[in-house]
Amino acid sequence: MQQDVTVAQAGVEAVDELRLLFLALHRHHRSVTDLPLVADDEAWRARRATYLAWFAEGRALLFVASAGEAPVGYALVVWHEGADDTFPLAPRYAELYTLSVAEGARGAGVGGRLLDAVDEALAGEGDPPLVIAVTAGNTDALRFYARRGLVPGEVLLYRFRAARADPGT
Repeated sequence: MQQDVTVAQAGVEAVDELRLLFLALHRHHRSVTDLPLVADDEAWRARRATYLAWFAEGRALLFVASAGEAPVGYALVVWHEGADDTFPLAPRYAELYTLSVAEGARGAGVGGRLLDAVDEALAGEGDPPLVIAVTAGNTDALRFYARRGLVPGEVLLYRFRAARADPGT
């Protein structure tokens, strides 16, 4: 990445600017897993609605990395209140729900800078636990997060059943 990258906190007004970055991440997930994924446009509509709801509830924290005027990455954190029955997450924990870097900006430290901004914000909130889900097969992301001190805590499994025949036929 030739241009200097800046990272700034943003609000709900920036959500619509994230579409292409989210789709880049969604397509990357498609390239690293054999699991079925939601179609791109449907995935963005659902993700956008989730982000907007979290902002409306005061639970979202967004950082956008930009090169000049163009966004090249973002990190969105959602706050969760309460305890977990397995891990010591109470009274409040943060989930890095999305970290996306544009394909052309990957490997240039943008993800690290975004996670630095997240870590700084969390430190200002008393360093609550941080939870991150990684798509199976995304070994680069697993290595990245391991370098940042995160360790696997759970494995989420899926079973997708084939469409069943109409019982009336």
